Amino acid sequence: MPMTELERMKAGEWYSCLDSELEALRMVARLAVHEHCTLDPDIRGPIAPRLAALFGSVGKNVYIEATFHCAYGFNITLGDGVYLNAACTILDSGPVKIGARTLLGPNVQIYCAEHHPEASRRASGQEVARPVSIGSDVWIGGAAVILPGLTIGDRATIGAGSVVTRDVPPDAVFAGNPARPLR
Repeated sequence: MPMTELERMKAGEWYSCLDSELEALRMVARLAVHEHCTLDPDIRGPIAPRLAALFGSVGKNVYIEATFHCAYGFNITLGDGVYLNAACTILDSGPVKIGARTLLGPNVQIYCAEHHPEASRRASGQEVARPVSIGSDVWIGGAAVILPGLTIGDRATIGAGSVVTRDVPPDAVFAGNPARPLR
């Protein structure tokens, strides 16, 4: 029996993001994100219940500021004490793991989808999901972009406005476009 597009996505194979099952899953995420972004913070708390339930796992003392956006939610794992500042976006077609006490500045964007390089296949929705892993005690400055398939090591710092195009080792400081080691 052939694999579904969701199964292809989870297996890290090329799949069509235009699939109706995937669209239904994105709609579930949109509703959870909408609830999180529109509830009064006193009622919502640090993370809206529907959004927390959607995620793969959420540690203790996690706080997500509104606005926030994710594609599916179920591929997101957040460690204890993670903080996502306003307007963070996680396009989680692949697994996104964010370690304990990691802080994301405003407008940080994490992408897992890599669109097909051939225009005709891109037009048919072909993409592949690449995981992103961010260690513990990491600081990612505002408006940084993390590209698909990357690992950022524990205690690393990413400068504001950086575009991370390669793995970042533990304890490193990277900044720029493309992000380069500063020390």
